[in-house]
Amino acid sequence: MRGLTRAAKRASEMAFNAGGGAVNWFPGHMAAASRAIRDRLKLADLVIEVRDSRIPLSSANEDLQPVLSAKRRILALNKKDLANPNIMNRWLNHFESCKQDCISINAHSSTSVSQLLALAELKLKEAISKEPTLLIMVVGVPNVGKSALINSIHRIATSRFPVQDKIKRATVGPLPGVTQDIAGFKIATQPSIYVLDTPGVLVPCIPDMETGLKLGLTGAVKDSVVGEERITKYLLSVLNIRKTPLHWERLLHRREELYEETCTSNEKEARGSLRSRRRSNNSDALYIKDLAMEVQRTLCSTFLDFTGNTEEESELESLVDMQLAALRKVFRIPHKPFDETHGPTSKKLLTLFRSGKLGPFILDDLPDNQ
Repeated sequence: MRGLTRAAKRASEMAFNAGGGAVNWFPGHMAAASRAIRDRLKLADLVIEVRDSRIPLSSANEDLQPVLSAKRRILALNKKDLANPNIMNRWLNHFESCKQDCISINAHSSTSVSQLLALAELKLKEAISKEPTLLIMVVGVPNVGKSALINSIHRIATSRFPVQDKIKRATVGPLPGVTQDIAGFKIATQPSIYVLDTPGVLVPCIPDMETGLKLGLTGAVKDSVVGEERITKYLLSVLNIRKTPLHWERLLHRREELYEETCTSNEKEARGSLRSRRRSNNSDALYIKDLAMEVQRTLCSTFLDFTGNTEEESELESLVDMQLAALRKVFRIPHKPFDETHGPTSKKLLTLFRSGKLGPFILDDLPDNQ
């Protein structure tokens, strides 16, 4: 695992000049945001810290970890459908070994969110048996799915306590030391447990370029801040260093074998090639699936044809440039004279990655002792 960490560090330190110069991650407001979160955390009996399953460590706010760890806390690793399930299990074991309550969830799944709420209720009921009213606060860095989680909790809460659906929100309070009521959704009784209806947005703590690129790749930092091309070059570098295209080669071969077994000759002819197929409203899903496979196939072929050493930074950059040029053709993006940038290509590749069409990934490395 140490070797992979060093490789990822090399990828993050590559020049990546095209698409952005020096990165100013968060100009101002960081101190104010941290103070606001700290003030609100004082009111919470339990904190659900939402992180992105693809970056279980990088999506944490390290500056606020001492404060968060001092509270009753559950780590909710969201977007588990986009994360490699085998590695995800190892991450869950890691957090368990650190005596940290942790659960992987899909914030859009009622079943998944119900499991999270059951854990929260259990943790509060075991911890506090005398308090009449308890408050849960949801926090996390941008784009980890806090709002989706709050919306799912709202739906579950209104199914349990229908009166909330009529008044839109339940009122919590007055709590000790609070001058005004706090709006939230009731999820349990005896004791009464409420979840704040507005999540706390943590500002990411970015100690190095690699962490920043991971946050950019998963959408926690705006593309305009980092530069789409810079993020895409990082993505391709990581894929190449991890030799992901070799895995895709085996996967594509199995898919083709299955296709040969199940499709008739007429069906094969009807499908045609990706470039010759016309899109229609009812074939968008098929088009995206085939486009993702074509991207995988292209990255695989360029990786296999490359004779350089990806351990060398300059040669890794050459491979990435070759792949971007090849992907331009896959995405049918016209080449403009004197334009060596890859903005449109980067945008399309990032969309496929972030939607999980290229497969499930976890970008953070487990600690060496795991």
